[in-house]
Amino acid sequence: MGAGAGALFLAVFLACVVEAVEATTIVLAAGTSRDWRSATTGLAAALGVLAVVVGILGPAVSALPLTGLRLVVGALLLVFGLQWLRKAILRASGLKALHDEEKIYAAQLAAAAAGPRRRAGLVPDWFGFTLAFKGVLLEGLEVVFIVLTFGTNQHDVGLAAVAAGCAVLVVATAGVAVRAPLARVPENTMKFIVGIMLTAFGTFWGGEGAGARWPGADAALLVLIPGIALFAVLLVAVLRRAVTSRGGGAGGAGGACGGGGGPDGGAVPAAAREAA
Repeated sequence: MGAGAGALFLAVFLACVVEAVEATTIVLAAGTSRDWRSATTGLAAALGVLAVVVGILGPAVSALPLTGLRLVVGALLLVFGLQWLRKAILRASGLKALHDEEKIYAAQLAAAAAGPRRRAGLVPDWFGFTLAFKGVLLEGLEVVFIVLTFGTNQHDVGLAAVAAGCAVLVVATAGVAVRAPLARVPENTMKFIVGIMLTAFGTFWGGEGAGARWPGADAALLVLIPGIALFAVLLVAVLRRAVTSRGGGAGGAGGACGGGGGPDGGAVPAAAREAA
């Protein structure tokens, strides 16, 4: 596997792990506090919708001119990557509190348990079905976007799909095994890394879409990724020193990226979560 393919697999895998953790947490909350049959039915329905979306969007995305696609996707990834990286830097430096998966999971359970119980056709609990469906669909659409854009830009949708499948399988297996919040998954660490990867890929593809030619072609990613990572770590050090000098920042931000993450999907009340 070449440098470009390895970077592609790692970026897609880590980004999809983050989305899978969030979707799994929502399904676990819906199943535990409401009804497992309704939650799994919502999960299956969302996967069916995602399959249709992939069938429609896959050929459409692949048919777009590669240069224009790289410019647009590169710009979007750069925006998303910088947003993720900014929040990860703030959390690592202590200026923003880390996600607490246990607390978010407890809030989800409380919110789900408080919902009204209503049967709809073959679904015993419509609220639990809707909660699981929306969570999986929203996070799944992000996975589809990641796979199609990364895979199409690198001419390797298959590898991107394999990376996404591995990520979903790992997280889903852990979720089924423990049926508890995936608090041990270092989501803040992954979001820090994914922010770096998205920023690097966005810069690389955006530059190519604009007509730039990177020295070494895909090998330029081996310079971009560590360069952006080094800059981010230096920002963390500077900001952490500023926080220390003024007597502390947002509670709970101990390590560079430790701790758990929280779901960002629209299926969870805003008070129970924090944006990714």
